[in-house]
Parts: sequence; C-alpha cells; structure tokens
Amino acid sequence: MSQTEYDRRMHAVVEYVDRHLDSKLDLATLARVAHFSPFHFHRLFHAIMGEPLGDYVRRRRLELAAVRLLSQPKVAVLQIALAVGFGSAESFSRAFRSRFGAAPSEYRKSKIDQAIGNAGQVAGKPDQAQPGPNAQHGITSKQEIPMNVKLVDREPVSIAYLRYTGPYGQGVGRFWMETVSPWMATNGLFGRERYGIGLDDPSVTMPAKCRYDAGVASPDGEVLSGKPHHKVIPGGRYACMAFEGTGADMPAAWQSMLRDWLPQSGLQLDARPFFECYPRDSKYDPKTGVFTCDICIPVTKL
Repeated sequence: MSQTEYDRRMHAVVEYVDRHLDSKLDLATLARVAHFSPFHFHRLFHAIMGEPLGDYVRRRRLELAAVRLLSQPKVAVLQIALAVGFGSAESFSRAFRSRFGAAPSEYRKSKIDQAIGNAGQVAGKPDQAQPGPNAQHGITSKQEIPMNVKLVDREPVSIAYLRYTGPYGQGVGRFWMETVSPWMATNGLFGRERYGIGLDDPSVTMPAKCRYDAGVASPDGEVLSGKPHHKVIPGGRYACMAFEGTGADMPAAWQSMLRDWLPQSGLQLDARPFFECYPRDSKYDPKTGVFTCDICIPVTKL
C-alpha cells in the first residue's frame, strides 16, 4: 500500500472525528472508517499522526469546547460538555482544567474579561490604532472589524486539496505561494473557486499541530497530479462575511466573527468546518498583499 493511501485513510479518520465529537468514538468504529483492523489501526494512527488515538480525540473535544465557551457565552457549561462528547460536567471540568489550567467557567470569564479590558484600554487612547489579535489568545476588540455578515445557504462542493500543518500566519501564505500555486498551475486549475479551511483554532491548539487545507473546486473522479486529497465541504447554512485585507488582518476578522458577531446572532456553531472562500472574481494585489474572500462559519439554531 502506498504512502498516499495511508495518508488518505488517516485524513478520512480525523475528518470523521471532527464531525462526530458528540458521539461515541470507539476504536472499532474508527478502524472501520480507516479500513484497517482495530489491532493494526491503533498503532498506525499513533505512528502517522504522532499521538495516540485516545489523546487525539480528547484534545479535539477540549479544543472545540474552548472555542464554544467563548463564542457561545450564554450556553451552559454542561450543554457544551455534552455537545463535545463528555458524559458529565465533572469529567469535563477535570479534563479541561488539566488541558487549560482552569475550570471551564473560570476560563470563559478570564478570556471575556481580557477582551473587554483590551477594548477599554484602546477606547481610552483615541490616538492609538486599533490592536490586532492578542498575541497569546487571539482576542480582539469589537471596534476592529466592520462586519457585514450574511446568512447563506450553500450547496456542497467537492474539492481537491493539499494540507499544511504548522503555525498559521506567514506559514500559510508561503504554502499557497510555494506549494499550492505551482500545483494549480501544473494542473490548469486557475480560474476555479478556491477554499482555505482552517481545521484548528490557533488560540487553543498548539501551533505545531494546527492544520490548514488549501483546496480548489474539483468534480468527483477528476485525476490531478501532485497527489492531492479529496473531500466535500458540506452544504447548509453559513454566516459569511466579506473580507478585504492582508494575511495579517485575517486572524482579527475570524475572531470578530466568533467573539463578537456569533454570540449576538441567536445562532450556534455545528460540526462542519470553517472556511475561506475565494470566488473566481476575488482580488489580490501583489504590491500590497491585499486580497478579498468570504470567511464562512457553519451555523444552526441555538
């Protein structure tokens, strides 16, 4: 079996985990997704992904919970715990404190207080430029990003993608320029809709483990060079905001959507991925680095 096939199967497993964090994720089920025997799958996952399967599932549950604690401040801690697969508030609180150093309610309060404090500091200095995301936690003030958010019902779209793993920011930009663009040129893919899918929140996931998929619309069965992976971005309702800026501005835009717009919307996140959509008519200025796209988050009723 080729390395490409091993990678394809592991991508399928981690995508399944991310979509089913509220369900029982036992070894037998995930081994079936990977088309490996349970005995071999556990060892293979650890060897390829760099952490044991159980640790990976627990980490993803806690990271998603941390995001929802901040983006859904009115939702009870127990409800969030159950929504990411914990059986009780007690077990969730123990695991959360072990990972983040604070109980869920304390973590939520400290981060919200910090965001308010950052905004207040800037408000008291009218000659000071609005700050970017907090260097450690990615918190932004409500005044930073003018938000024009629309609710859009999107159709599913099949994409071919290449995966980047590592710190977001400049690393993602280099990945597009040095890896993705040459691959697209080789396969004649320019002129198609493109997608950037951040699978982790860098404010809660260690930078070295953050994953980003750079993809392009590609019909089922299309054969492309470069050994890309393939998947479907699910359809359904998304909150989409038009973005114009540089890569350095992107984290603040995402944080404004999650920390400012979402809690006031009466909606909540579901298990579908966040993504950036670059339409065919999206713009890029190589002199300034300014580009346009739509940033989209999956939403459902609260």
